[in-house]
Amino acid sequence: MSAIAASPGISRTASALRRLYFVRFAFAVAWALALFTTAAHLGPLAVTLLVLYTLFDVAAAVVDARASRAAGSPALLYANIAISLVAAAGVAVACASGIPAVLRVWGVWAIVAGLVQLVVGVTRRAMGGQWPMIVSGGISVLAGAFFVAGASAAAPTLANAAGYAIPGGVFFLISALRLGRAAKGA
Repeated sequence: MSAIAASPGISRTASALRRLYFVRFAFAVAWALALFTTAAHLGPLAVTLLVLYTLFDVAAAVVDARASRAAGSPALLYANIAISLVAAAGVAVACASGIPAVLRVWGVWAIVAGLVQLVVGVTRRAMGGQWPMIVSGGISVLAGAFFVAGASAAAPTLANAAGYAIPGGVFFLISALRLGRAAKGA
Protein backbone atom coordinates (compact mmCIF):
# COMPACT_ATOMS: atom_id res chain seq x y z
CA MET A 1 0.00 0.00 0.00
CA SER A 2 1.40 3.38 -0.93
CA ALA A 3 1.82 6.30 1.45
CA ILE A 4 -0.89 8.12 -0.44
CA ALA A 5 -3.41 5.31 0.03
CA ALA A 6 -2.53 5.10 3.70
CA SER A 7 -3.44 8.74 4.31
CA PRO A 8 -7.10 9.70 3.89
CA GLY A 9 -6.10 13.30 4.73
CA ILE A 10 -3.83 13.47 1.71
CA SER A 11 -6.50 11.89 -0.47
CA ARG A 12 -9.09 14.49 0.61
CA THR A 13 -6.59 17.31 0.18
CA ALA A 14 -5.61 16.06 -3.28
CA SER A 15 -9.27 15.87 -4.31
CA ALA A 16 -9.97 19.43 -3.13
CA LEU A 17 -6.81 20.76 -4.76
CA ARG A 18 -7.68 18.98 -7.99
CA ARG A 19 -11.00 20.80 -8.19
CA LEU A 20 -9.33 24.10 -7.29
CA TYR A 21 -6.63 23.63 -9.91
CA PHE A 22 -9.23 22.99 -12.64
CA VAL A 23 -10.97 26.24 -11.65
CA ARG A 24 -7.67 28.12 -11.61
CA PHE A 25 -6.87 26.82 -15.10
CA ALA A 26 -10.23 27.98 -16.50
CA PHE A 27 -9.98 31.36 -14.79
CA ALA A 28 -6.41 31.96 -16.00
CA VAL A 29 -7.28 31.26 -19.62
CA ALA A 30 -10.46 33.36 -19.58
CA TRP A 31 -8.68 36.19 -17.77
CA ALA A 32 -5.75 36.18 -20.20
CA LEU A 33 -8.04 36.30 -23.21
CA ALA A 34 -9.93 39.24 -21.71
CA LEU A 35 -6.73 41.13 -20.83
CA PHE A 36 -5.26 40.56 -24.30
CA THR A 37 -8.16 42.61 -25.71
CA THR A 38 -7.09 45.66 -23.71
CA ALA A 39 -3.35 45.10 -23.14
CA ALA A 40 -2.15 48.26 -24.87
CA HIS A 41 -4.27 50.61 -22.73
CA LEU A 42 -4.80 50.92 -19.01
CA GLY A 43 -8.52 51.60 -19.14
CA PRO A 44 -11.23 50.61 -16.66
CA LEU A 45 -11.47 47.04 -18.00
CA ALA A 46 -7.71 46.43 -17.70
CA VAL A 47 -7.63 47.90 -14.19
CA THR A 48 -10.55 45.71 -13.14
CA LEU A 49 -8.96 42.61 -14.64
CA LEU A 50 -5.58 43.26 -13.01
CA VAL A 51 -7.06 43.76 -9.54
CA LEU A 52 -9.45 40.85 -10.06
CA TYR A 53 -6.57 38.49 -10.87
CA THR A 54 -4.79 39.25 -7.61
CA LEU A 55 -8.03 38.96 -5.63
CA PHE A 56 -8.80 35.63 -7.31
CA ASP A 57 -5.37 34.47 -6.17
CA VAL A 58 -6.36 35.46 -2.61
CA ALA A 59 -9.58 33.45 -2.83
CA ALA A 60 -7.77 30.45 -4.33
CA ALA A 61 -5.15 30.57 -1.56
CA VAL A 62 -7.94 30.61 1.06
CA VAL A 63 -9.51 27.51 -0.50
CA ASP A 64 -6.07 25.90 -0.77
CA ALA A 65 -5.25 26.65 2.88
CA ARG A 66 -8.54 25.16 4.08
CA ALA A 67 -8.02 22.05 1.99
CA SER A 68 -4.41 21.74 3.14
CA ARG A 69 -5.18 21.58 6.85
CA ALA A 70 -5.61 17.82 6.59
CA ALA A 71 -2.21 17.36 4.96
CA GLY A 72 -0.20 19.67 7.18
CA SER A 73 0.33 23.28 8.09
CA PRO A 74 -0.79 25.76 5.45
CA ALA A 75 1.34 28.60 6.90
CA LEU A 76 2.91 29.46 3.53
CA LEU A 77 -0.54 29.67 2.00
CA TYR A 78 -1.54 32.22 4.62
CA ALA A 79 1.56 34.18 3.66
CA ASN A 80 0.45 33.97 0.02
CA ILE A 81 -2.95 35.37 0.99
CA ALA A 82 -1.27 38.38 2.60
CA ILE A 83 1.12 38.81 -0.34
CA SER A 84 -1.72 38.76 -2.86
CA LEU A 85 -3.81 41.20 -0.81
CA VAL A 86 -0.88 43.61 -0.74
CA ALA A 87 -0.43 43.04 -4.50
CA ALA A 88 -4.11 43.82 -5.15
CA ALA A 89 -3.77 47.13 -3.32
CA GLY A 90 -0.43 47.82 -4.98
CA VAL A 91 -1.80 47.13 -8.46
CA ALA A 92 -4.84 49.32 -7.81
CA VAL A 93 -2.60 52.20 -6.72
CA ALA A 94 -0.08 51.60 -9.54
CA CYS A 95 -2.86 51.77 -12.14
CA ALA A 96 -3.09 55.51 -11.46
CA SER A 97 0.56 55.89 -12.52
CA GLY A 98 0.44 53.89 -15.75
CA ILE A 99 1.53 50.61 -17.25
CA PRO A 100 5.20 50.79 -16.15
CA ALA A 101 4.17 51.11 -12.48
CA VAL A 102 1.72 48.24 -12.87
CA LEU A 103 4.40 46.04 -14.43
CA ARG A 104 6.78 46.77 -11.56
CA VAL A 105 4.20 45.85 -8.92
CA TRP A 106 3.05 42.84 -10.96
CA GLY A 107 6.67 41.72 -11.32
CA VAL A 108 7.46 41.95 -7.63
CA TRP A 109 4.26 40.06 -6.86
CA ALA A 110 5.14 37.36 -9.41
CA ILE A 111 8.58 36.93 -7.86
CA VAL A 112 7.39 36.68 -4.27
CA ALA A 113 4.32 34.55 -5.06
CA GLY A 114 6.45 32.31 -7.28
CA LEU A 115 8.88 31.70 -4.44
CA VAL A 116 5.98 30.77 -2.15
CA GLN A 117 4.50 28.46 -4.81
CA LEU A 118 7.88 26.82 -5.30
CA VAL A 119 8.27 26.11 -1.59
CA VAL A 120 4.66 24.88 -1.22
CA GLY A 121 5.14 22.51 -4.17
CA VAL A 122 8.35 21.13 -2.70
CA THR A 123 6.73 20.56 0.71
CA ARG A 124 3.81 18.68 -0.93
CA ARG A 125 5.91 16.26 -2.99
CA ALA A 126 4.62 13.28 -0.99
CA MET A 127 1.12 13.99 -2.30
CA GLY A 128 2.28 13.69 -5.89
CA GLY A 129 1.33 15.91 -8.80
CA GLN A 130 3.36 18.83 -7.52
CA TRP A 131 6.24 19.03 -10.01
CA PRO A 132 4.22 21.35 -12.30
CA MET A 133 3.68 23.69 -9.34
CA ILE A 134 7.40 23.64 -8.58
CA VAL A 135 8.26 24.48 -12.19
CA SER A 136 5.51 27.09 -12.34
CA GLY A 137 6.85 28.77 -9.21
CA GLY A 138 10.30 28.96 -10.76
CA ILE A 139 8.91 30.36 -14.00
CA SER A 140 6.92 32.92 -12.02
CA VAL A 141 10.10 34.19 -10.39
CA LEU A 142 11.77 34.59 -13.79
CA ALA A 143 8.68 36.18 -15.35
CA GLY A 144 8.48 38.64 -12.47
CA ALA A 145 12.02 39.76 -13.18
CA PHE A 146 11.09 40.26 -16.85
CA PHE A 147 8.02 42.33 -15.86
CA VAL A 148 10.15 44.61 -13.72
CA ALA A 149 12.72 44.96 -16.52
CA GLY A 150 9.96 45.39 -19.14
CA ALA A 151 8.52 48.34 -17.25
CA SER A 152 11.45 50.38 -18.58
CA ALA A 153 10.74 49.53 -22.23
CA ALA A 154 9.92 52.31 -24.69
CA ALA A 155 6.28 51.19 -25.05
CA PRO A 156 5.42 48.80 -22.21
CA THR A 157 2.28 46.73 -22.59
CA LEU A 158 0.18 44.45 -20.42
CA ALA A 159 0.30 41.68 -23.04
CA ASN A 160 3.09 39.91 -21.17
CA ALA A 161 0.99 39.91 -18.00
CA ALA A 162 -1.82 38.26 -19.96
CA GLY A 163 0.62 35.78 -21.44
CA TYR A 164 1.97 35.03 -17.96
CA ALA A 165 -1.40 33.68 -16.86
CA ILE A 166 -1.67 31.06 -19.59
CA PRO A 167 1.37 28.91 -18.68
CA GLY A 168 0.39 29.23 -15.03
CA GLY A 169 -3.07 27.96 -15.92
CA VAL A 170 -1.61 25.09 -17.93
CA PHE A 171 0.55 24.10 -14.96
CA PHE A 172 -2.56 24.09 -12.76
CA LEU A 173 -4.29 21.85 -15.33
CA ILE A 174 -1.33 19.43 -15.39
CA SER A 175 -1.27 19.33 -11.58
CA ALA A 176 -5.01 18.71 -11.45
CA LEU A 177 -4.66 15.79 -13.82
CA ARG A 178 -1.68 14.37 -11.90
CA LEU A 179 -3.51 14.74 -8.59
CA GLY A 180 -6.24 12.42 -9.85
CA ARG A 181 -4.35 9.39 -8.57
CA ALA A 182 -3.78 10.90 -5.12
CA ALA A 183 -7.42 12.03 -4.97
CA LYS A 184 -8.56 8.44 -5.56
CA GLY A 185 -6.20 7.20 -2.85
CA ALA A 186 -4.32 5.00 -5.31
